[in-house]
Amino acid sequence: MKRLALGLALLASFSAQAQVPPQRLLSAYPAFLSRLDGRTLVWNDGTRTPLSGGHAFTSPADRLDRPDLGELLRQSYPACTPLHTPAYGEDPGRARPVAFFGRMYGGSPAAVKANLRSVDWFGQKLPFSRVNGADVALQAVENDLKALPGLRKYLTPSAGTYLWRVVAGSTRQSAHSWGIAIDLNTHYSDYWQWEGHREFAPGLTYRNRLPQAIVWAFEKRGFVWGGRWYHHDTMHFEYRPELSGC
Repeated sequence: MKRLALGLALLASFSAQAQVPPQRLLSAYPAFLSRLDGRTLVWNDGTRTPLSGGHAFTSPADRLDRPDLGELLRQSYPACTPLHTPAYGEDPGRARPVAFFGRMYGGSPAAVKANLRSVDWFGQKLPFSRVNGADVALQAVENDLKALPGLRKYLTPSAGTYLWRVVAGSTRQSAHSWGIAIDLNTHYSDYWQWEGHREFAPGLTYRNRLPQAIVWAFEKRGFVWGGRWYHHDTMHFEYRPELSGC
């Protein structure tokens, strides 16, 4: 009963949170998106995608299991603001509509791999998508962070980029599947599942050891950071220019 009450409170709280203007999708992905027609997104080839999928969410987990574009935009991301402990349910960027991202980056391993290129990450060659300039953005982050050699231990070795998979413990497609995510050195990383927490459990213990300078360097280039999430994943950055950028 207590868990149900918490879930209902979280669902209600979404309506009061700052939302991302849908126009951010157009400016972030001009190679694919043309315009908004009311509450419908129009692709460059004329395909139309409603912002709302038309289904009623039954729980916070359901919002992540089958998100629509409205869910993607529901929580604003606090790019380039001071680091803080996220509030309960604060997970901007965890909702990833598979049809939307698959249409741009590839809906199968073969399709994604066709768009990967090797990016030099401090001497480590990492595959990253060239779609929407994601590879260029990651290379720019590396160039920016070269000026801060004292941070190198947090950055390398990378724990990986492209891997077609679902998020651990779920059926949700990982951003790594599309070649738009990078995990940093796990030795300095913290992850909510490693601590044995249940998803959406209240009082989840937050921990982060990454310096703010690293987070801001990524956010400046359009990446979101898993350390901004209540369900923290501090090694994880993914290219989401519709949400991030300074």
